[in-house]
Amino acid sequence: MKLVIAIVQDQDASALIDDLTDHEYGVTKLASTGGFLKSGNTTLLIGVEDNEIEEVLRLIESNCKTRDITTSLLTVTMPGDAYIPYPLEVKVGGATIFILDVEKHIKL
Repeated sequence: MKLVIAIVQDQDASALIDDLTDHEYGVTKLASTGGFLKSGNTTLLIGVEDNEIEEVLRLIESNCKTRDITTSLLTVTMPGDAYIPYPLEVKVGGATIFILDVEKHIKL
């Protein structure tokens, strides 16, 4: 058995959860926050059998697409100066996935 940990954008999470549950995969949703853009993410915990990994990865890939956004980083040129917004184009979306071996699974 494997534990798939998928970190996805909030806007992709609902469709992915619906797709996973339609295919009868159990999923636990956790709210999380990204470190770089400090924006909301969703972390999904999905327990699957070894032979189901490829299908789960296919479902994640079909629901979580990357897209470009423009954001601004605030920079300071000198101490005491005002903050100057600096526009930055960043790719967001997609998924970060970890697949872990599960030693034991207990469902009470």
